[in-house]
Amino acid sequence: MTEPSLTEAGLTESGPAGSDTLRLFFALWPDDATRDALDRAGKWLHQHWGGRRMRAETLHITLAFLGSTPAEQLDALTACVDAVQSDAFELVLDQGGYWRHNRIGWLGASQTPPQHLELVGALNAALQGARFAVDARPHVPHVTLLRNSAGGEVPECTPVHWLIRDFVLVASRREADGMHYDVIRRWPLA
Repeated sequence: MTEPSLTEAGLTESGPAGSDTLRLFFALWPDDATRDALDRAGKWLHQHWGGRRMRAETLHITLAFLGSTPAEQLDALTACVDAVQSDAFELVLDQGGYWRHNRIGWLGASQTPPQHLELVGALNAALQGARFAVDARPHVPHVTLLRNSAGGEVPECTPVHWLIRDFVLVASRREADGMHYDVIRRWPLA
């Protein structure tokens, strides 16, 4: 039995010229135990700040956002990222935060491991080298836990220890109940 095409799986959308596009990003994707811990942190922050909690299955850390990308570029995209190498590392998410401008409550790291910054740098360099557009803003590792939140004083939180062993390419799609994410491919870290 063959796997369905991206279009059959509902992962592509018709662009302005009728071409199929994917809304893509690279991310750190939590294992089940880490996802549960992040979800508990979201519930705890929600008690303090209100807003709309993110669904557990959508929790992640974005490494590089590509946005709408022609589906025919998927092979070139994955090929350029195949050369990215980095060591596995532990990321400790121990700092709650709130961005007033977009009313987002998040959990981040008070200290970013050098391996995380090396991974983001190598990924962005590979993407730029293959002429894919990347966001030039400084990378702030965080997991969005709340949207439309009131924010307030940042309460102390229980740290979430996350062993980073790989990174993923994700396609997002909007449905009636919100965004849904499909992991297209994983790259292991050394």
